[in-house]
Amino acid sequence: MATIKDIAEKAGVSPATVSRVLNYDMSLSVADETKKRIFEAAEELSYRKKSTKKYVEQNIAVVHWYTQKEELNDIYYLSVRFGIEQRCKEIGITPKVYFYDNIKDINPAEIEGIIAVGKFADSQVNALTAINSKVVFVDYSPNEDQYDSIVIDFEKATKKVIDYFHSTNHSEIGYIGGNEQLKGHEDSIEDLREKTFKSYTQDMGIYDDRYVFIGSYSVEDGYNLMKTAIENLGDDLPTAFFISSDVLAIGCLKALHEAGIAIPDRVSLIGINDISVSKYMYPALSTVKVYTEVMGETAVDTLVERLEGRKICKKVFIATKLVIRQSVRK
Repeated sequence: MATIKDIAEKAGVSPATVSRVLNYDMSLSVADETKKRIFEAAEELSYRKKSTKKYVEQNIAVVHWYTQKEELNDIYYLSVRFGIEQRCKEIGITPKVYFYDNIKDINPAEIEGIIAVGKFADSQVNALTAINSKVVFVDYSPNEDQYDSIVIDFEKATKKVIDYFHSTNHSEIGYIGGNEQLKGHEDSIEDLREKTFKSYTQDMGIYDDRYVFIGSYSVEDGYNLMKTAIENLGDDLPTAFFISSDVLAIGCLKALHEAGIAIPDRVSLIGINDISVSKYMYPALSTVKVYTEVMGETAVDTLVERLEGRKICKKVFIATKLVIRQSVRK
């Protein structure tokens, strides 16, 4: 820790002057330039420079809340994992990948830290931190005062979609979403997309609960939920739908095509995630781009900071971008 004397020497003033400036002594008459030198010297001397430690041949565990089979049904998390693996390759770290059903295979002696991808119950969080205290959570923040996390602001992303629909004269807006449960728990995790959709459209005076359909995150459920909407609502089908994932949107597109409903002339769709196949659908899917690979890269960088000695928890929000393609009217 830098002393008053260290700061005084670096700033070229007396220790007494440093003490009075740092304590904001109002009776002290000193030039602003001198104050600036003192504050800058204090900041520079207290700043802990990053270690130049190399991480070649060191290992981390990458733990997924999905099983390997489940990951193939929702490539959102696969894309996050790809970002993790690419960043590890760049800096020489070896990621050892584990899925929910083989966490017990992790050898604490063989890893420097853990990146946990997905949603984890408190008991699972405790199990992970018992293996290694350096854990970074991706797409979930179990306790921001205790653990580092990399997340998306789904509230803001949802409002972007609703605002776009509203700006293109849609007042009948539906929502198709999915439920997620923690492993071993029956209760659903609160989904900020669904919560924000309801509250934001209610504030705008356009919410209609007949337009909300919830299932699970799969192509099949997207198809079945949209088919149910078409059958139940008939001519009252909304003119626009926010679909809470591109995987669901793929199924929604199929159901609309089968029913002969024109996209976007009759119904506009916007998904979320911008998975790699979104641009190749017919019509090309408008979506909110979630930078999943950046989430993975940032998780690695955040864990490296922990390995270098950072003690304060960090919660990082990754920005999103609305990508307009052919599935909406403009």
